[in-house]
Order: sequence, then structure tokens, then C-alpha cells
Amino acid sequence: MKVLVAGGAGYIGSHAIRALRRSGHDVLVYDDFSMGHEFAVKGFEVVRGNIGDRQTLLPALRGVDAVMHFAAFINVGESVENPRRYFENNVGRALSLLDTTLDAGVRRFIFSSTAAVYGDPAEAPIPEEAALRPTNPYGTTKLLLEHALEAYRAAYGLQFAALRYFNAAGADAAAETGELHDPETHLIPSALLAAAGLRPQLSLFGQDYPTPDGTCVRDYIHVEDLAEAHVLALEHLATHGQSLALNLGTGEGYSNRQVLTEVERVTEKPLPLTMCPRRPGDPPQLIAKSDKAQQLLGWRPTRSLHDMVASAWRWMQVSQLSGKTLR
Repeated sequence: MKVLVAGGAGYIGSHAIRALRRSGHDVLVYDDFSMGHEFAVKGFEVVRGNIGDRQTLLPALRGVDAVMHFAAFINVGESVENPRRYFENNVGRALSLLDTTLDAGVRRFIFSSTAAVYGDPAEAPIPEEAALRPTNPYGTTKLLLEHALEAYRAAYGLQFAALRYFNAAGADAAAETGELHDPETHLIPSALLAAAGLRPQLSLFGQDYPTPDGTCVRDYIHVEDLAEAHVLALEHLATHGQSLALNLGTGEGYSNRQVLTEVERVTEKPLPLTMCPRRPGDPPQLIAKSDKAQQLLGWRPTRSLHDMVASAWRWMQVSQLSGKTLR
């Protein structure tokens, strides 16, 4: 299949395009490079454009069999401070992408959703049937697009997979691409920056959560495991035509302190820490129940927390040596 990957120059998108190519699919990257990186798509066919730009997007969709959508803003704290920006892009422009996709005759759509649609869940691990009550604008924007996908399925015959993944981490084995955000807010790369002396200290948000050590607990999933799940979801749509909303996680939670211990173990460096209050909208724990993805897609994550930290550390060292920098 030929797949247009919106946001293919970003963190998860750049791993997905490599997984697609390894599986024999043709890839067209569609990105405006406002947040993505040109080095991440070297060797791939690229169209530069915004997902809300119909005049650029529509001709790019000619001959395309499916769309993968990664072109969203993802910073929870920023979404609380500036919700307008998130609703404009994650809902408004995303709906434009969806409409243009349908107008081009494309009926397969893979959506990068999030565990944030569950908000502060009452159970753990979280099944797909859990109540959808996001606690921040970021999660709300993702849930609104999930609702749109279901409505478009019923009205227009859209086939979709909404993949609700938990905390993506790590980098590809070849260290060709990895996590480079500006600002960097994710725990593992932030800790590695501090370990490398590229950040003066690491801020640890919240020590009074109702968890064993008082810090947030999250289900960390290796980005390459995530990328492979996207390919399997695409192939499931092509074979079965069955729309899906699936969790992607390991089913195992690690606290912030456990993650930082692993960072110190991998880097062999102490972390300079600053203790800070909780961030608004952060639930105490998010752990996935991913049985459905395993049953329907035949997908199972295989990479450990150590693999995530070690591959991210290797990527950070390679990226710094080669001059790849944050935008």
C-alpha cells in the first residue's frame, strides 16, 4: 500500500515510516517541519505542507491507499495554558485533514490517539471500555477526533484505527532518528539531557501522589514497538475492514523515580534533581490493558524499559556528535 504519513518527520512518525518501509509499503511523508526534522525523513519522498492546507494536501493524496496522522501538538501543560492552539490544530486542522482524505477517495485512516482520553481512570490496567473523561485540553482534543472518526465511519464508510498509546520512549536501533522536542518535556529525554550536562537540572513534578513512592506511574512503551503496531493496524484494516480503538502499552507501570534510577544506571551519571509541585492535569497512574491489540493485531511489545533508556541515550550521543539540534 501507499501510505501518506502526516507528521512523518516527528518523533513517532519518523519511526512509523521506517516500520512501514521495512514491511514493504510505499511511504509519502507530509509535514510542514514546524516541529519535525528534515534529517528524520532523509531518503523518503516528502511533500511539505500543513494538514489544514487542502490545496497542497489534495494532490498529494492521489494514488494513496491510507493515511496515518501524527501531526498533533502533544504538550499537556501547554494545552492547559494555551488551549486555543490545541483545539485549532488537533481538532480544526485534523478535521480538515480527515475531510480532504475522504474527498480524495481514501477510506483508511490510522490515528495517533493517547491514553489521555481516559483522564484519571478508576481502574488499572485501563481497558478500552473505561470511561473517557480527559482531564486536560490535550486529551479532550484527541477524544473529539475519535468521536469524529466514529461518525465518519457510520456516515461515509471510513475505516479507522485509533491507537491510544501510553508513554512513548526510546529511539530506533540504527540511531537514525529519535526524540528531539523543543521544549523537551518528556521524562526520559529530559533526564538524559540533565545526565549529559545539557540541562542544568531535572524537574521532578509531584512527590505526593497516591503511589508506592509518591511519584507518577506510567506505562512506558518503546517507540519501535508502537511503530510496528501502526503497521499491523493498517494491515488489519486492509484485510478485515474493521475499525478499531485500541490501547498500546506494556501493561506494566514504572514510577518517575524508577525511571530515573534506570537513567542513572544506563548513563552511569548522577542526576541533578529539583523537586516541584504536581503539574495540572497529571493523573497519578496510567497503565494500559492491551489484550485487544494482542488478540486482533497479533502485536506484543518486546522491548524493556532498559531498552528504551539505552536506545534513547545512544541516540542522544549520536545526535549531539552529528550536530542534530532541537528546533
